[in-house]
Order: sequence, then structure tokens, then C-alpha cells
Amino acid sequence: MRPQPAIDALRAQIEKIEGPRRRAQSVLPFRVAAVDSRLPGRGLTRGALHEIAGGGNGVIDGAAAALFAAGIAARTKGRVLWCITRPDIFAPAVAQAGLPADRVIYLEAGDQASVLACMEEGLRHGGLGAVVGEVAQLSMKASRRLMLAAEGTGTIGLALRRWRRQTDATDFGQPTAAATRWRVSVLPSTPLPVPG
Repeated sequence: MRPQPAIDALRAQIEKIEGPRRRAQSVLPFRVAAVDSRLPGRGLTRGALHEIAGGGNGVIDGAAAALFAAGIAARTKGRVLWCITRPDIFAPAVAQAGLPADRVIYLEAGDQASVLACMEEGLRHGGLGAVVGEVAQLSMKASRRLMLAAEGTGTIGLALRRWRRQTDATDFGQPTAAATRWRVSVLPSTPLPVPG
């Protein structure tokens, strides 16, 4: 289904207000018509920040969000910088999502402020396919810095929102500078045709 003409007109007005971009933007399509048709440019904008969170507060939805981020990063060219505060990412699952271990540089930062700083440096580097950062909070100021860094090099930034406690999720839903915001949940699979 194609977006409404009114939405297309609003997008054209926004582009006119924003003026010419410093860098020509390309997109990373999902190649799923139902998704791509709803995204500006028919895919995820390269050189932008995208925010991903689990659909619920549970570990399973958090893992689904991480695998979604890994799947996006896997479709970029070059190495991927994955910034974390704790070494709790399961690399074999990331590999099953299409992102082999030899393409990932895991950076364990001491706290969230360090993760954000490392993400920004990675996005400014320009030689990476994607930069993923696991953060609990993401302020407008921090997200804007990441967006500007991504715009400058054309690298995709993925802010993976992970909460270890419910109180960490208090700012979720507040505005950020992310180009897109995703809530990812798991769905039950269809029964296998054979037992097991």
C-alpha cells in the first residue's frame, strides 16, 4: 500500500525546509514491499541514526531487537562496531542473523556515556558499515550528535535500546533525532510438519 498523497506532500515540504543535504543519501532496502513502501526513500537511510527496542520489557523481545539490529548491520559493507557496557551479547546468534564474528568489533565500554562517545567516534570514522550501540537512555542531545556524525560519513547508526531494569525505560517514548524508531517483538512460529 502506497502512502497517502498528503504524506508525500508533507515529506516534500520537509525536504524543502531542510535544504540540500551535505551528502547524497542512499537507502538500505529491506526488500519487503510492506515495509519499504512505508519508509522514506523505500529503505533505511544510510548516514542516519535508527533506534531499535524490544516490543516488551522481557529478555526475549530484547534479544529479538538485537538480532534485528544484527540483520540490518549484516547487510552493510565493511566491519561493524558493536558498543556494549556488558559482555552479554551471544555472538553465535548474531552470526545466525547473518553477521559473522570476523566482521564485528565488540567494544566494551564502562558506562552508557562511554558507549555514546564510542558510537559517535565510530560513526565519524567513515570506514565502518554500521555502528551499533546498546543504550538504556537516549536523549535528544545525544541522538542529535549521533545523527550528525552518521550524516557526515554515510554510516548507519543503530541505537539498540536495552533495559536491565524497568526504571531504565523511563525516557522511552521521548523524542529523539533518530530517523526511524522500531519496536521489535517475537511471534510464535508455525508448527513444524514433523515432531521435534
